[in-house]
Amino acid sequence: MFQTFEVQSSPDQGPPRLAALRTLMAQKGFDVFLVPRADAHQGEYVAPRDARLAWLTGFSGSAGFCAVLADAAGVFIDGRYRVQVRAQVADVFTPVHWPEVQLADWLAEQLPQGGTIAYDPWLHTASEIAGLREKLTALTFTTTDNLVDAIWDDQPTAPDAPFTAHALEHAGETHADKRARLAADMDETAAVLTLPDSIAWLLNIRGTDIDRNPVPQAFAILYKDGRVDLFAGAGKADDILEHLGPDVTVHDVDAFLGALGALKGQVLIDKRSCPDKVATVLKEAGCDVIAGQDPCILPKACKNDAEVAGAKAAHERDAVAMVRFLAWLDAMAPQGGLTEIDVVKALEGFRMQTNALRDISFDTICGAGPNGAIVHYRVSEETNRPITEGNLLLVDSGGQYIDGTTDITRTMAIGTPTNEHKTCYTRVLQGMLAISRIRFPKGVGGQHLDALARAPLWMAGQDYDHGTGHGVGSYLSVHEGPQGIYRQSDVTLKKGMILSNEPGYYREGAFGIRIENLIVVIDALALAGADDRKMLSFETLTYVPFDRRLIDTALLTHAERDWIDRYHSDTLSLLAPRLDAQTRDWLTAACAPL
Repeated sequence: MFQTFEVQSSPDQGPPRLAALRTLMAQKGFDVFLVPRADAHQGEYVAPRDARLAWLTGFSGSAGFCAVLADAAGVFIDGRYRVQVRAQVADVFTPVHWPEVQLADWLAEQLPQGGTIAYDPWLHTASEIAGLREKLTALTFTTTDNLVDAIWDDQPTAPDAPFTAHALEHAGETHADKRARLAADMDETAAVLTLPDSIAWLLNIRGTDIDRNPVPQAFAILYKDGRVDLFAGAGKADDILEHLGPDVTVHDVDAFLGALGALKGQVLIDKRSCPDKVATVLKEAGCDVIAGQDPCILPKACKNDAEVAGAKAAHERDAVAMVRFLAWLDAMAPQGGLTEIDVVKALEGFRMQTNALRDISFDTICGAGPNGAIVHYRVSEETNRPITEGNLLLVDSGGQYIDGTTDITRTMAIGTPTNEHKTCYTRVLQGMLAISRIRFPKGVGGQHLDALARAPLWMAGQDYDHGTGHGVGSYLSVHEGPQGIYRQSDVTLKKGMILSNEPGYYREGAFGIRIENLIVVIDALALAGADDRKMLSFETLTYVPFDRRLIDTALLTHAERDWIDRYHSDTLSLLAPRLDAQTRDWLTAACAPL
């Protein structure tokens, strides 16, 4: 159920697999074959059966893709994975910095005379393919069955675990009311849903098809009258038929394409997540395909009162586990002998002792010293480092509970930190406080706030290559759109949205620092003397102390110092009654005023 530490695929497996793929490409007359991270549902995480990018290249990150040609194979990765990719892929693959380098530009340079680009239409979105076609007019596009599947002899089978119902006390709204609410706003005859978390939210169901993310792999069609056709693997929905009721009809997933072909009139799809195959079938059926946002996306992001209450309960429970872990770490680290894997196992053990944990919400990131500079590092038996004096230890982790999803990062000093450690940590902390304390008018998006978190680092000529915050689901995906706090996020922040707040700083080969709390958008409290303008703010959900050893109080303003002291006081009041005496003593010291 929880994290394992297998030896990862060796880079020397890459050359023969790439050679086999190129042989098949040559037989079929393809100059390019695209290998994305995605599956047919376009979620961030994939089942083992769909981990084609990792199988081919060795790269295990959660975002990226590969473009294979006869004499080049580019692995496109963003700033989170540029250290990781160099360690994981063989020399036959070339890391490409994306999005700075766009696939279309790279292909145009590789194939100036044109050629044939082949792709699996289930694994690429309609907008992605449309964009490539628009830019690469010299290339011929063709769809194909997946070529990686054809050479992957021991490919795992598809997930087959049954779906479960998500109780109303946690969902806060019946699926009948959700369906009616969304249908009332639809102008189209039907909307096609392909994202598992959208279907999970709409129908109040959950699944175990994807590790760490309790989503059901399925497709659905929502009709103007509120009915839904649900398409799932054989038997997967048998246990929830009574929950779904008469207005939700379950079909075998193999019937999905036929149902699309039978649709008439206007049909809504979200081209940013809908597979190209779906859009093509609808067009061939003569439907008037309307491009718009998945109708579940925004309602799902704005948590209702029951979901917010559940998130608070989950975070309090999770904080108890985190504090017990931090107290354990402070006691054990000076004795020596700990490794990253030991730390991960201990933390997951403390979460399991809550007796409420369903799963971890992602593979725990635990990086000691230079491994902390790998933003999405995952420890393996090959990379496992000892926890030694003078290290910084970055631990990013979370839990899936029936009432909420958690995600928290803390960076700890092992022994005595250097002045540089303290200075960099304090700048990161100041950025996190800037987001925590901000008030903003309605209509503001995450891109307006991102610079606040970076400003203390920018003033020192430093920065980080990832977003400041992502949306988080309600016992759903730990990364959830559409909201976020990053430069490209133009989604207006609305009441009830849960986001992470996680600035960082990374010194390759030396250390990494990240501090993360989850926050929820609320109506801001009225201020004396303020004008009559509707304002929003953030309420903090995560209450776990920061490492006071790493805070340079001389860099803090009075307001920042007061905020930290109040936060620590609230943490102590909230958690102390749930702790044993020894851990309570540790927490009291950790939360002492600055």
